[in-house]
Amino acid sequence: MASPDQSNLDTAQAASAAQFDRQSDRYGRSHILADTADVAEALREVAAAPGARALDVATGGGHAALRLARLGWTVTAGDISAKMLENAGRLAAEEGLAISTLLFPAEAIPFPDATFDLVCTRVAPHHFSSPEKFVRESVRVLRPGGHLLVIDGSVPDDDPETEEWLHQVEKWRDPSHGRFLSRAAWERLVQEAGLSLAASSLHSKKQPDLQWYFQTAATSTENQILVLDAIHAASPKVRSALRLADDDGKIVWWWPMLRLLARKGAR
Repeated sequence: MASPDQSNLDTAQAASAAQFDRQSDRYGRSHILADTADVAEALREVAAAPGARALDVATGGGHAALRLARLGWTVTAGDISAKMLENAGRLAAEEGLAISTLLFPAEAIPFPDATFDLVCTRVAPHHFSSPEKFVRESVRVLRPGGHLLVIDGSVPDDDPETEEWLHQVEKWRDPSHGRFLSRAAWERLVQEAGLSLAASSLHSKKQPDLQWYFQTAATSTENQILVLDAIHAASPKVRSALRLADDDGKIVWWWPMLRLLARKGAR
């Protein structure tokens, strides 16, 4: 299938494409996201039947797509960044895994209805211009009985102060950031789209080093200062919620990470 025309991307989509084209080389096999145990754990009750097809949306470095291929799925990896797809394809070849790649935004999946048995997206939806459109598109391309897996940064439930702090820091670090959604918001999105909720949980993932955090996104010096000021000014509530601390000379915190699995009803 030819790559869809990218000329009609909206502002948020174009910003994400440009950002991840610039930073694609930082998402290789040594990246923090290369550990895909979360994908396997989330899918432990969803086995790939022979010939089952999976679509990894906003694949980034391709780590989730490669894990799905190892689990027996026939995988298509999509992304809005051409350079990310090139790197993901190269990594798959180095690992001896066969995946196909296609350039497209998450809000406009270029496949016919009922094409896939699984749609996956991992640590990407906070960049989407419309998570609602992504969910609707996922439902459309899923076969009856298929599953949607969402893994992404989230925010603590019922804590608007921490949510706003984390949102602002993320936006300064990487202006292509959109917004983290709460677990309740994601549950509502998938259920309103007609999916049944199979599992939903929050887990903590350590941000290992502020300088790594800046380098991954090529954060400007001006915005690094804003982030540091926000860290120094963070309230006790924010510090407690995110376990924000100095760890052996490194500023670290723990992201709330959502794992959500939903199922499309059988006809």
